[in-house]
Amino acid sequence: MWWVALAFTLGLMALFQLLTRAGPLEARATLALGFLLLAAHLGGELAKRVRLPRITGFLLTGFAVGPAWLGLVRGDEVLALGFIADAAVALIAFTAGSELTLALLRPGRVMLTRLSTGAILFPLGIVAAVVLSVSPWFPLTVHQPFGDALAVALVLGAIAAASSPAVTMALMDELDARGPFARTVLGVTIAKDVLVIVLFTLVLAIARPLTSAGALDVSVAWTMLLHVAGSIATGVALGYAVSHYLRLIDRDTPLFLVALAFVTAEVARLVGLETMLIALAAGFYARNFSPVEGERLRADLKRGALPVYIIFFALAGAGLHLESLADLWPWVLLLVALRALGLRLGTRWAGRSPAVPADLARHGWLGLVSQAGVTLGLAAAARRAFPEWGVSLEALVVVMIGIHEVVGPICFRRALRLTGEVTEGEYVTDKGDAGGPALVPGGGGV
Repeated sequence: MWWVALAFTLGLMALFQLLTRAGPLEARATLALGFLLLAAHLGGELAKRVRLPRITGFLLTGFAVGPAWLGLVRGDEVLALGFIADAAVALIAFTAGSELTLALLRPGRVMLTRLSTGAILFPLGIVAAVVLSVSPWFPLTVHQPFGDALAVALVLGAIAAASSPAVTMALMDELDARGPFARTVLGVTIAKDVLVIVLFTLVLAIARPLTSAGALDVSVAWTMLLHVAGSIATGVALGYAVSHYLRLIDRDTPLFLVALAFVTAEVARLVGLETMLIALAAGFYARNFSPVEGERLRADLKRGALPVYIIFFALAGAGLHLESLADLWPWVLLLVALRALGLRLGTRWAGRSPAVPADLARHGWLGLVSQAGVTLGLAAAARRAFPEWGVSLEALVVVMIGIHEVVGPICFRRALRLTGEVTEGEYVTDKGDAGGPALVPGGGGV
């Protein structure tokens, strides 16, 4: 039945695309968005029935109908809908930030520090070392001097260390997973989101004296560092303003959040800041320094989560560019495998500390596979930093992100099952009557 409904929807999309091909872009984009959301919803239900995360279904459906495959949604329509995707990112990041509380972070700060350190340094070191060792054959460095090859290796290593809070948050909401493993993985991904941007700027600064003349524009590094600080400061100010607004106005919160998301995305675009970091900081501030309003914000965000996830992942899938995979697939697979190895060794190294539970040491790396928004920002920064061949570097990174975006939710769900926080028809919440994790019947079944 779901297959029939999806096929019928795709047929309608093809028909309306023919009928409206001469229409104005705004009208075509609006129509494409409606059909895309319907098709992605059906694709998510089909994915659920074959035991895949629904968000994977959203992504794959978006990719299938997008310009890279069937072309039922055109490239200019995807670009025109970018501001809606940015607003969806803001709402997801608000949710992720509001999930973290100081009461949970303080007792686990050693664990989070250890896990974040391992999950950053090991992928960085392994990817950089291998890329440098194969630089005479690697497509981006085959004709480059050693210093330029080292810069490319370090940049790819830094990008490999990034993960995605948006994908992590989406799967936690889909499976109603709120146990200690899931929350810790979310905390690590958020910490890495900030630290990897700082690491990226340091890598560019270190590589500058080693590269040939004109190969690297180091001003990109300092611009990014300023943007990180500005994004966090803007997020804190936004969280303060949102808390006071919610304290004064106790109705129409969902409409306010939607408007706030669009304003946040537009301000970030105009000023050149990171939408994800602004919203993360705002959600974190509201939850921890205005707990009543923060809890209300969190509850409203959770109630409207499904359409937001459909919008974000369907548009992300439609925007996937995997054209370079045909030429670079051996190198892409090598880099994906090296990153997975680095994440696994990093969490196992972290597990040597008694502060890190065994489940996180064994399976935590599976929750860190996903990549999305901030990593795309790093790819764009790499293009600007290397003016001569940055376009090729960005294309390679974008293909890697697309693969991690698809397989990441599958890996994270596998980790949640292995740790017992998600089982067939059950999920783990924060605490039971005895103060430990409580197993509750609910939406965890897939």
